[in-house]
Amino acid sequence: MRLALTAAAALAAGLTMNVSASRAAEELNLICSADVVICEMMQQMFQKDTGIQVNMVRLSSGETYAKIRAEARNPKTDIWWAGTGDPHLQAASEGLTQEYKSPLLGELNDWAKKQAESSGFRTVGVYAGALGWGYNTELFKQKNYKEPKCWADLLDASFKGEIQMANPNSSGTAYTALATLVQIMGEDKAYDYLKKLNANISQYTKSGSAPVKAAARGETAIGIVFMHDAVAQTVEGFPVKSIAPCEGTGYEIGSMSIVKGARNLENAKKWYDWALRADVQSHMKEAKSFQLPSNAKAEVPKESPKFADIKLIDYDFTKYGDPGTRKKLLERWDKEIGANAN
Repeated sequence: MRLALTAAAALAAGLTMNVSASRAAEELNLICSADVVICEMMQQMFQKDTGIQVNMVRLSSGETYAKIRAEARNPKTDIWWAGTGDPHLQAASEGLTQEYKSPLLGELNDWAKKQAESSGFRTVGVYAGALGWGYNTELFKQKNYKEPKCWADLLDASFKGEIQMANPNSSGTAYTALATLVQIMGEDKAYDYLKKLNANISQYTKSGSAPVKAAARGETAIGIVFMHDAVAQTVEGFPVKSIAPCEGTGYEIGSMSIVKGARNLENAKKWYDWALRADVQSHMKEAKSFQLPSNAKAEVPKESPKFADIKLIDYDFTKYGDPGTRKKLLERWDKEIGANAN
């Protein structure tokens, strides 16, 4: 009898272990660097479609890169979805993410494929959006401000304390702005411009979309952001107008990467393939997300700023996603701009 009880207990313990192992295998640890509404929608859709439990954390792309780098010897994240491509490329070049070629690569727009190819298939484009700003039309009318159509216009003395942008150390949006200005003006002139702009900046936010949300609420007049984030505020009913700068502007390729050493690798690959599907990307507008989708078959929201209507620079993703270039630009920003921030 005792032997039978022992055997039964062992069997029960074994079954419990198998169930636990099965549950552990059906998890995914995700960092999402998009707006929290989009992150939560994607999380819920994937769980419903696959039954896999998604443990999701929302962090900006700069914060995510720092976290993945810090945990390189003992990764706690399986996959990193969204956020500007430069930190994804930096993570790829440092071997923090791993190669994966999705069966859906052939369905993607050329810019998304190039992002994958340039990284040795350690990251891939999931959406794209141009840099610009959004301003509060009601505030402008009240204060009789002139519409800023160009980067140069943001230096107008009337905008003192009326502009917000993010900190490029934490925000991929702001790093894209920094790299864009360097490519348009040259490095020294770009930093001269940023020093002058600093006089008009009321706050350097942590999140890239925060400045235009503040503008929408009337807390500031102008937010330097990706244009689709400004459009999202307009669609929500706020008095926000988006602008593409006349001198030209850079753009992001929001990206996705599997972390090297991912504990739930197969589930990470499932998310990767799922997130590239046209039907999944066509849902983005439901979360008030107006980026351009990477799958060429996905529906493009009518409100999305179209690249054909914007003067884009030939943004050098490889150079400005390089760890050495990024480190140099951010150190100079900290020394010359951040140290003198208002």
